Amino acid sequence: MRGFLASSIGVTCAAALAVPLTPPAAAATSAPPPTTERAARAEAYAPGGTQSLPLAPLTRDRAPGAAAQGLPRRDVRHFSLVGVVWDDPATELRGRVEVRTRATATGTWSPWQELETHNAEHSADPGTAESASRRVRGATAPLWVGESDGVEVRVRAESGPETTRAAAPLPGGMRLELVDPGKGAPPAAAPEPEEGPRTTTTSAGPPASAEAVAASAANAGLAPLGATEIPALSQAETEAGLGAGQHTKPYVGARPSITTRHGWGADEGLREKGFVYTKKVKAAFVHHSATGNNYRCSQASSVIRSIYRYHVRSTGWRDLGYNFLVDKCGNIYEGRAGGVSKAVLGAHTLGFNSNSMGIAVLGTYSDRKPSSAAVKAIARLTAWKLGIYGMNPDGKTYLKSGGGNLYRKGKNVRLNVISGHRDGFATNCPGKLLYGKLDTSRAKAARYQGR
Repeated sequence: MRGFLASSIGVTCAAALAVPLTPPAAAATSAPPPTTERAARAEAYAPGGTQSLPLAPLTRDRAPGAAAQGLPRRDVRHFSLVGVVWDDPATELRGRVEVRTRATATGTWSPWQELETHNAEHSADPGTAESASRRVRGATAPLWVGESDGVEVRVRAESGPETTRAAAPLPGGMRLELVDPGKGAPPAAAPEPEEGPRTTTTSAGPPASAEAVAASAANAGLAPLGATEIPALSQAETEAGLGAGQHTKPYVGARPSITTRHGWGADEGLREKGFVYTKKVKAAFVHHSATGNNYRCSQASSVIRSIYRYHVRSTGWRDLGYNFLVDKCGNIYEGRAGGVSKAVLGAHTLGFNSNSMGIAVLGTYSDRKPSSAAVKAIARLTAWKLGIYGMNPDGKTYLKSGGGNLYRKGKNVRLNVISGHRDGFATNCPGKLLYGKLDTSRAKAARYQGR
């Protein structure tokens, strides 16, 4: 994001968490809705992939770090999302990145489109195992361009009265990443049905690995096979991670419909194994994905598969950075694996990933208004998820900074329970027009909780 100072052939069904038809007050005392199957158009599975092409100087100066680099127009395999990465994640790309792409369906070339160059603020906190991984790279925000088979890119360093070629080179090892999201969901076996009203999603295909089975259970908010549950606690208490003798707050919104990772076609073999949790969820940070607004809601799963592959394969993160995603039609999607009701540690707001969740609205909202459906979806999601952790979405809370460009490491910062990314880091995200709608989401979420 630009700072202020600047993803076997099987037939699958999209799994979703059903919306209970109960008022907010009743939702606080009743069991959450079961995980059910939601019918989807049958689609043959096809794995995605990434083409990684090194950039080269565009001028006579062929030295590494030259002030203009890119790729001339060329034919490539099909792709739908683009981004640029470089070797050192600590190095900022101070310049302008533009791409042109050729649509597969029409053969026409797009105008030049700009990629947001400042993306480091969407990442794991400093000092964590994820941020210290040698796989992590610097990266622009990805851009959704639709199915394409041709590309041209140019990257130009910033110029100014105090900038010289030697003082502001482009980062080393820049590569163009072209992401194909593939189609459908990979075959995966679900856990055996448990006793009680809860059901699980099944799909055609060969038996899955133990890791895939565990992931399927966690993604549905269920305990993996062999895990021990504590029957003395209510379901809401168990989901909130509360111990015996503690009680949840009465203000919990109804659980909204959420498309699971299997529903949008996540390939669980891409991400790292296992799940990482924080203690609780005290706040929600709202983002825009900065992938542009040129997508249909029927394409949202493809956009999310592309972002997932870009975050893991291109940027080097352990999984998708956001905990949840929302499309412009108001549909909600599970992000990082580990369980939709659990406090899964994400990589979305540098310095404030602990005890928070990240919600990304698909699109770019610096100059375009978000849909009312997306604003409402933020409210529905936060009313439920923050509610099971006892938080008032229209209130304030304190989070300890893990370090960033606004707050030093260790500082306790007072924030809105529903904050924009820019509240924790100096960035344009989530775009001024989405940021301006957060008061509406806060007020709606509080009402959905019955406050």
